[in-house]
Amino acid sequence: MTEARARPIDGIVIHSALSDGTRVCLRTIKPDDEERIRDGIARLSAESRYLRFFSPAPALPDEVVHRLADVDGHDHIAWGAICSECPGWPAIGAVHAVRNQPNGRVAEYSVAVLDQFHGKGLARMMTAALLVDCHAEGLTGLDVHTLSENHAAVRLVHALGGTWKGESAGVAEYCLDVGAAIAALRADTDAPGVQHVFEQLGV
Repeated sequence: MTEARARPIDGIVIHSALSDGTRVCLRTIKPDDEERIRDGIARLSAESRYLRFFSPAPALPDEVVHRLADVDGHDHIAWGAICSECPGWPAIGAVHAVRNQPNGRVAEYSVAVLDQFHGKGLARMMTAALLVDCHAEGLTGLDVHTLSENHAAVRLVHALGGTWKGESAGVAEYCLDVGAAIAALRADTDAPGVQHVFEQLGV
């Protein structure tokens, strides 16, 4: 992984609201967010942990949590969401893009949202920020590996213009074109939170 470097986008905090009015803020994830990530994973339901990590275990191995926090903004790009009206400002979601190879043009995409915030547009908002960041870092494509039963993830991938590549052992594989996915989200005028993300990132 490349050494972390100072990036203007890392200083941006996006303030917006979910579809039900809950106030949230989005920002890039940093290595010192490891404990916040661990707490967020513990607060996922067993089903959501299974759908995201293919394991319902209440706690993941330390090395997995460390990898999720080991973000350099180039080979590993990640954005997190915080509920800014909840006590303690807890983490409520995260998206990651990890390059398949150093300085390659394709990364693997993943997303997780705490159960009580499902269906409120958060995954799309975080993904909008991630896609803009990916484009700035030279990524042109994202691979997605998701359990076929993860209907929410499949719907999101289709909404982003994803192309189905195949399925093996219950895991469906898709690919996303970064530019096309950004265009699909920009065209979604019924998602004001997504438009707020683009506005605050200046794109």
